[in-house]
Amino acid sequence: MSAGTVGVVGLGLIGGSLVKAYKAAGWTVYGYDLSDSVTRFAELDGMLDGELTPETTPLCDIIHLAVPPEAACAWMRDHAARIDAHTLLMDDCGTKRVVCACGFALARAHGYCYVGGHPMAGTHLSGYKNARADLFQGAPMVIVPPRFDDPDLYGKIKLLLAPMGLGQLVFATAEEHDRMIAFTSQLAHVVSNAYVKSPRAVQHRGFSAGSFRDMTRVAWLNERMWTELFLENGDFLAEEIDTIVANLQEYAAAIRARDAETLERILREGRIAKEKSEKA
Repeated sequence: MSAGTVGVVGLGLIGGSLVKAYKAAGWTVYGYDLSDSVTRFAELDGMLDGELTPETTPLCDIIHLAVPPEAACAWMRDHAARIDAHTLLMDDCGTKRVVCACGFALARAHGYCYVGGHPMAGTHLSGYKNARADLFQGAPMVIVPPRFDDPDLYGKIKLLLAPMGLGQLVFATAEEHDRMIAFTSQLAHVVSNAYVKSPRAVQHRGFSAGSFRDMTRVAWLNERMWTELFLENGDFLAEEIDTIVANLQEYAAAIRARDAETLERILREGRIAKEKSEKA
């Protein structure tokens, strides 16, 4: 399609990068952030053609909700009646079960199309000031559609997300997404956050290289946002935490017992597991 019109709710790292990506593709961009100063700055930055309001909402071909799940549900409840039938509404939240249940129900009631989404892109930095137009280039994006037998919807989604420059669209149910994301993203944030609490962390300079940097990168997080995501996905995340704790205890037991045979075996198992994950 030729350049269309997009609305973005939430102008932090993800939302700010969305407006910059769509603007770079020549789209008309409307945006809104709870912080009026952020909205105004995005306008002064030349990234917005105007604010996303009740008047501009029906003009959008796609609306991205780049806010946490509770805020996304609240926005949908407040604005569902104003969304035009031609508009694709998509959330970009980090968990899917709660927001998708809300989104699908409201879409059915008001006659528009809602799709869950989660771009697999980001950095440990946050806020509009760190947003960039190429954040999503080559990245996969998980899509939770209302149905899995609609090629026309797939084509529409692909077309409307084209300005993001994504590398792959992965279709899944909300439960499949949340179970996998508990392992691939949320557990990594928990482990990194716990790891850096060692008293040795403040003494690392001169003794650390890439391993320390990689392990601690996502410890630098937005605790309010991640608390909501962790608790919302608590069943799957707690299961992953229990699994890694059990594995770590096995390492600790072998080291305390100076059991070289067991330690070598479990290290080998980990190396092989990594090799398999790279080939998957």
